[in-house]
Amino acid sequence: MKISFRINQKDVSLDLDPMRRLIDVIREDLGYTGTKESCGEGECGACTILLDGFPVTSCLLNAIHAQGKQIHTAEYLAKTEKGKLLIDCFDETNAVQCGFCFPGFFVSSYHYLLNDGEPNLEKIKYALSGNICRCTGYTKIFEAILLACDRIKKQV
Repeated sequence: MKISFRINQKDVSLDLDPMRRLIDVIREDLGYTGTKESCGEGECGACTILLDGFPVTSCLLNAIHAQGKQIHTAEYLAKTEKGKLLIDCFDETNAVQCGFCFPGFFVSSYHYLLNDGEPNLEKIKYALSGNICRCTGYTKIFEAILLACDRIKKQV
């Protein structure tokens, strides 16, 4: 079946099994390997992407769910102004160790900055509740996002 969508600002049309997992299409067919698979059950958040602007776990979606949609992966978001700022904040606060969970946290954090951006710890915790980190813990990650929120507010 022909499935057409937009990923990272590029139009794509692929002949796919509509029931194939979206994460596999993104990683294997399109080469966006920043989207990670860890649990394969939607519990860890490592495979988080933005689908029409909303964070979703791509391991739980079939390819057909991408039809006519806009997808953004960590690779694209990292090149934006807010993405670069967020990465700098993660780096400055030492919020990443192994890096495996980072793409999911990054995409969810990016969504938070775009849609709320309030330096509010409880709101940030809720926004990241679908992501799991097994190395660093969450304190440094929350610090990074709070720092990004503060810097964005100072820019405005």
